[in-house]
Amino acid sequence: MTRPKSAEDCHSKADIRTAIDSLDEELLRLFARRQTYVRRMAQLKQSPDEAFDHDRIETMVAALKVKAEALGLEGDQAEAVWRTLIDWNVAFEQRTIAARLASEEQGELTEN
Repeated sequence: MTRPKSAEDCHSKADIRTAIDSLDEELLRLFARRQTYVRRMAQLKQSPDEAFDHDRIETMVAALKVKAEALGLEGDQAEAVWRTLIDWNVAFEQRTIAARLASEEQGELTEN
């Protein structure tokens, strides 16, 4: 993957769109990589209730907003993106853990 032009080096809408498309692809790769950790977390947790940790989420979002603003990104934008991502991940973990537990329970019932 070639590195996109800097914003200053973009002299047309096409240049900007190409750069944004390249960055979007990079973001997708990072989100996919992040998802591997979410899947692993769902394997380690023992209850769907463990998927939602209010204190962890609030601490994480507050820290991300500060980091985003230091990078020149609006903190509210970063918060909106991460809250959506976190909400999806919590739901994914809850579904995954519940399905695993149901499967394990079904396996125990058939063994008896």
